[in-house]
Amino acid sequence: MSLEVLSALAAVAAWLLLTWFTLIRPARRRAAATIPAGTAHDRARTAVVYASQTGTAIELAQRTVQALGRQAVLLPIDRVMPDQLAGYEQVLFIVSTYGEGDAPDMAQAFHASMLAPESDGVELSGLRAGILALGDSSYHHFCGFGMALDEWLQRRDATLLFDTIRVDRGDPRALAAWSEQLSRLFQVQLDADVRFDAWTLVERSTSNPSGAGQPCHELHWRPAEGAPLEWRAGDIAKIQIGDSGEHREYSIASTPAEGVLRLLVREHRRPDGSLGLGSRWLGSELAPGGAASLHIRSNPLFRAPEDDRPAIFVGNGTGIAGLRALLQERVERGHHDNWLVFGERTRAGDFHWGDVLEAWLRQGRLRRMDLAFSRDQAEKRYVHHLLREAAADLREWAGRGAVLYVCGSKDGMAQDVDQALRDILGLYGYDALVQRHGYRRDVY
Repeated sequence: MSLEVLSALAAVAAWLLLTWFTLIRPARRRAAATIPAGTAHDRARTAVVYASQTGTAIELAQRTVQALGRQAVLLPIDRVMPDQLAGYEQVLFIVSTYGEGDAPDMAQAFHASMLAPESDGVELSGLRAGILALGDSSYHHFCGFGMALDEWLQRRDATLLFDTIRVDRGDPRALAAWSEQLSRLFQVQLDADVRFDAWTLVERSTSNPSGAGQPCHELHWRPAEGAPLEWRAGDIAKIQIGDSGEHREYSIASTPAEGVLRLLVREHRRPDGSLGLGSRWLGSELAPGGAASLHIRSNPLFRAPEDDRPAIFVGNGTGIAGLRALLQERVERGHHDNWLVFGERTRAGDFHWGDVLEAWLRQGRLRRMDLAFSRDQAEKRYVHHLLREAAADLREWAGRGAVLYVCGSKDGMAQDVDQALRDILGLYGYDALVQRHGYRRDVY
């Protein structure tokens, strides 16, 4: 074996060892340190455990704990392992499913423990459990993670308090069934209604009038009653569409310091060519000066770092909206170690907020910006191609503790980016990124 090959192998081994000692082992210690201590008598009798991807499960879990009062404790699923469930009399799970049956990012360690051979020895015969599973019935494995949890609990001899309630894209009837079970079991009532406030549409413009895809409308909103602007970058705006009674959710693209709540809404057309309900009403029917009912949903899993650690932002299409807000917040804080990787159809027609992003790059507020416009050359280029081409730099940023954000289309872009990260970082590097909460996704 040549000296060059031996040197390369030694370098790889050293990198893996460094990853273990600096990222994985400390992350595991931190996770262990945050698990509630003490015996069952020292704890609340009931735990409400949530597994969320974009914040919906967190919001429902918080409201459930508020209803239950002091008899319950709120736990993120990444702070408890399967064998610790026996420490509670009852556990209520509120869990989302990511994509085609997968566990949310924050539930990866818990899910792996469920599947591990040693979990066969977990005894939960004294546990009473209930599950609220959030999902999307357009996927074949509807509420896949919630149902896998259901089956696992039954195999461990836990008693299910009721049939798992599956919620299809926020179906209010399913949420009402959850409230009924809480009333039956705990004599408490869950406030099933989310508060919506009146907001005024101040301005609407088309961000890609000459674009290759469907028009994208930038909408500016302010509270109708002059209320203060209160949200965090990463949060979601939920809007009631006219009098239809239907809801739509959009990533907020601005910070309160900018004075308006920005949204970026792409027109959606049905198979018959007609405009979708939400894009028609928001894109043309609601005139500036008109009001809409809007609810801001907190999304704490998609927050910018409080400190100045490096951050990498990856997205495509209207996913730039959520990334723009995070970048804007970083700029306001003076945190400039930012790298944007973005893809769209054409640079000339589809580069949303391109002037702002290019100005940040010139000013040093963005350290780096890599762009992929799929139709600007004969060979299609997408964001995952950019990541693979910058593999060495990506590993270097990850080694410095960078947090990586992904926002945009779930099917296609997010899957390709995830595979690229697995290939670039390797098994240990990828797991270390997830374990330290350095991989955050808001995809749809």
